[in-house]
Amino acid sequence: MLKPTTAALTTALTVAVAGAAGIAAGRLASDAALKAPPGRPLPTEPRLTVHATAAGQVALTRALASRRPGVYGLSGGDGGHAVVGPPLTAAPHSADTVVRRLERVTHGTLEPGDKVHLVPGLHLGDPGAALGLDHADVDVPGELGALPAWFVPADRDTWVITVHGLGTTREHPMNVMEYLHAQQFPVLGLAYRGDAGAPRPADGLSHLGESEWRDLDAAIRFAVRHGAERVILHGWSTGATMALRAAEHSALRDRISGLVLDSPVLDWETTLRALATARRTPSALLPLAVRAAQGRTGLGGDRVAGTTDPARLRVPALVLHGPDDTVAPWGPSRRLALRRPDLVTLHTVHGAPHGAMWNADPAGYEEALRRFLTPLM
Repeated sequence: MLKPTTAALTTALTVAVAGAAGIAAGRLASDAALKAPPGRPLPTEPRLTVHATAAGQVALTRALASRRPGVYGLSGGDGGHAVVGPPLTAAPHSADTVVRRLERVTHGTLEPGDKVHLVPGLHLGDPGAALGLDHADVDVPGELGALPAWFVPADRDTWVITVHGLGTTREHPMNVMEYLHAQQFPVLGLAYRGDAGAPRPADGLSHLGESEWRDLDAAIRFAVRHGAERVILHGWSTGATMALRAAEHSALRDRISGLVLDSPVLDWETTLRALATARRTPSALLPLAVRAAQGRTGLGGDRVAGTTDPARLRVPALVLHGPDDTVAPWGPSRRLALRRPDLVTLHTVHGAPHGAMWNADPAGYEEALRRFLTPLM
């Protein structure tokens, strides 16, 4: 019997090492989506520098992000937070800066030289501290343990359950909480597995809504148990994916009267690739990242694809999305609206990044909400 040559052994070992390295690299690349920390800006958002501040103004690095229309949070690496309004095009500024209206500094300070990100969340704290709304801190019994939530009471027997998405926390839905409260909808603002104060999933990973939707299902049960006749699910990003999953699979899906889907993640592979690319993952490793995510979470296949099958939609849905979302492309949202015009209303928002459709045009967003919610009241 011939023994393998040293060259053959070396080749086999090299292939094995390369394969193992590829697997490890794929896992690391997939972390951009599967380990995206709640409350930390997504890697697609550029870091900006504060160049100057003045009464009611802040000058930021000139970039596409700093020139966006609308109102945003300004998040600093040291936990600082401010709220900025639209660009002030008439304000004096240098060629490499953009001046925006400074609405308020909500935490910490804002000083020249600070490194900041634009984020969709305007509010910190809870609905009482941030908005002056009466609320109760409640625990929703979930399959992994108690899920913290805010309950803001109101008169209607249709509740709105809000659920955040990638890179944000349950503070993000407070952007629309005042509006919903003014319409007399009770609001349940949910934190789910992996959030601060909520149980940690056993694998420590986000499943991009594929398993998290069961926490939303628990919130539906909680709402019905505490007097809700019907519920409207309002989700952002992967929270919108969770809403779609719940509308199809919840044992209480007959109590769901409508869905509000902001920047829905309808193509998880594209979203994972976008986040991995923003982390400077070489394009050759992106297929490995997708395969790693499939292996680590069970994503992929008909079970997940069915979530976005237009034929399975059974309740009215308002989709708020636009062509400038580089994390969750709006093409699938457009196709969903085109294939189910009987149930889906698409409100197109221009100039808004992922999860920030309200920020780009608060008045237009709330008017779209009003038209959608009025028949469901």
